[in-house]
Amino acid sequence: MNLTEQLELRNKVGSCWCFRRTRPWSRRDGRGGPRPRIGPLGWTECLPLIARDGGLVVEAIKRAQTLFPWLLRGADFDNDSSFMNDVVVPWCRAQKIEVTRSRAYKKNDQAFVEQKNGAVVRRLVGYGRFEGVETAQVMARLYAAARLYVNFFQPSFKLKEKRREGAKVIKRYHDPATPFERALAHPKMARAVKARLRGMHRTLDPVALLAEMRAAQTELGERIGRRPGKVPTRLPMPSPGADAAVFAKRLGNSVEVGEPRGTHRRPKRNYVRRVRTPSMLDPHVATIEGWLAAEPQLTALAIVGRLSELHPRQFCTKQHSIVQRLLRALRKKAADRLMAELAPTAPTSAALLLPGAVEQAARDDQSGAAYPLSTG
Repeated sequence: MNLTEQLELRNKVGSCWCFRRTRPWSRRDGRGGPRPRIGPLGWTECLPLIARDGGLVVEAIKRAQTLFPWLLRGADFDNDSSFMNDVVVPWCRAQKIEVTRSRAYKKNDQAFVEQKNGAVVRRLVGYGRFEGVETAQVMARLYAAARLYVNFFQPSFKLKEKRREGAKVIKRYHDPATPFERALAHPKMARAVKARLRGMHRTLDPVALLAEMRAAQTELGERIGRRPGKVPTRLPMPSPGADAAVFAKRLGNSVEVGEPRGTHRRPKRNYVRRVRTPSMLDPHVATIEGWLAAEPQLTALAIVGRLSELHPRQFCTKQHSIVQRLLRALRKKAADRLMAELAPTAPTSAALLLPGAVEQAARDDQSGAAYPLSTG
């Protein structure tokens, strides 16, 4: 059996690559000139990893470099061993990629990247467990459509300023914009890059991308918590471009049919009927009913005390809770039987509201319950 099919698919560690910044102005590139700094654009690239391995991380960085419209100048890692090892760090330095990492016990150092794990990754794939190479291929198809949808059509807010007035923190944000719009509006972005982005934007259809994302999420939803060999094979799905109009008509009814994302739907499990286990009070129910008929005001402690005297090895005073549940069930059963017998003989509803009407009817009926209905 192939070993990679047994490895867990990690979709969080190293899966989200957010282009945030280049080197500061004080650094100089190989040509001796200052390296420009590009502010946070929010451009996100998601890549699935089969395992937390340094070699796979290097391949993911190479793949991310081909997806970004610009060159990578720096990489900010956390202190995970899949990034900070003797494979990834030397390779980044050989490629002239500056490597920085977060401070120890300071998880907020990677806030710009970690927020994409919640806003993009988890909203796409949820929190389920995925395994197998075939599942990684489905996830790669989902990320291929999601990167275009998120970067070109999904706007987001960016923090403009934050100030504190006493105990109150006031935040101001820029107008919502997509990473594509921020890249076009940035003065330091090259014209060739802007022209290439405009050409890509003209060829994209957001409805077709969303249809492809929903189709991949539906297939991933069927693979949550299943082993690679237990997943049923599916036929190749047709291109969503032909059914884009049909998919667009169903978008307005998505709220009525429920959660449209297959990765977030709760699986329907077969209801397992619980079988009642025998109680230790079952052989003594007739005895307890006789005690209640003779002394209706008996409590659970008094009954369990009598049982402990008769069967000291089986009962003790700490078992009064099970006797309380039995008393509650017996009195409810007696009340139901009493109401069923009084219903056809009651003259009027007003007569039943008179003081002592129910108690008098219970005393007149010799076949009714002999102990009261209170649970004292």
